[in-house]
Amino acid sequence: MTSRPAGTSPSPHILRQLRGERRKLTTTKVWWQFAIAVAVTTGLGLVLSVGTTADALHHGGKGAPPQGFADVSTAPAQLVASFAADIFTSGQFFGAMFATLLAVLLITNEYRYQTATTTFLANPRRTSVIISKLLMAIIAAVAVWVLTTAIDLAVGVSYFSGQGLSSQLGSWTVERAILVNGLVFALWGVFGVGVGVLVRSQVAATVVTVLLYTVGVYGALGVVAAIQRFIYPHDSVAAWIVLYPGYAAQIAADPHATNLPDNTVAWWVGALVMLGYGLVMATIGTTLLRRRDIT
Repeated sequence: MTSRPAGTSPSPHILRQLRGERRKLTTTKVWWQFAIAVAVTTGLGLVLSVGTTADALHHGGKGAPPQGFADVSTAPAQLVASFAADIFTSGQFFGAMFATLLAVLLITNEYRYQTATTTFLANPRRTSVIISKLLMAIIAAVAVWVLTTAIDLAVGVSYFSGQGLSSQLGSWTVERAILVNGLVFALWGVFGVGVGVLVRSQVAATVVTVLLYTVGVYGALGVVAAIQRFIYPHDSVAAWIVLYPGYAAQIAADPHATNLPDNTVAWWVGALVMLGYGLVMATIGTTLLRRRDIT
C-alpha cells in the first residue's frame, strides 16, 4: 500500500460533505420554522395577488379596461398571462429572503456553535468545504423556491380554473417568471454565504441581511432619486436602481411589477446583475474562508 505524505489527507467526496452540511442545517429546529414562515408569507402574498387580479378583471385597472370584463373569459391571453405570472410567483419576495438567511446560517452556525475549527481540521482543503457550502446554499434556496412555487401553483391553477380561464402555464411570460425566480433564489443563496463570511456574528449577519433585503431597497431608491435631482437630471437615471440586488431580483422576476418608467430595464438585465453579485460574493467567500483564521 502506498503511504501518503505526512500532513496530507484525501479530499472527502463532495457528496459526503454535502450530507454533512445538510445535517448541520436540518438537525436544528430552524429549518421547519423557516418552512412555516415561508408557507405563511406565501399564503399572504397569494391573497394579495389573487385579490388584485380579481379586482382588475372584474372592476378594471392594471391593464384591464376601466370597467373590467363582463365575461372574464374574454380577457386577452397576454393580460391573463401577466396576472398568472404575478400569482405563480406570489410571496417569493419574502421566500427569497428566508433562502438568503438559510445560507447565512450555513456559515454563521459554524462560529456560533464553534464547529468551524473541527470542520476545517477534518478537511484541511478549505476550497472543497467552501464549494460544499455554496452548493448546499443553492440547494436550500431552490428547495424554498420549490415550496413557494408548489403553493402558488396549487392555489393559482385552482383560481383560474374557477374563473373559467386557462392557467397560462404554457405561456413564456409565465414560464420565464417561474424559472427566473428559481435562478434568483439560487443566487440569493450564494449571496447569503458571502454575507455570512463577511459578518461572523449570526445576529449581526441576520440583521444586515434583512436590512439590505428590505429597508435597503428604499435607501437605494432614495440615493438614485437624489442623483437624478441634484447631480444628473436625466430620466435614464431611474434605471440605475437595477444595480441594487434587491431591485435587480424584482426586475428579473417581473419588470412590469416595478415602478420604472416604461419598464426601461429588461428582465435579463436584472438576472445578469444578480448573477454578477452571486459570482462576486462566491469569490469573496472563497477567498476569505481560505485565508481567515478558523479559531
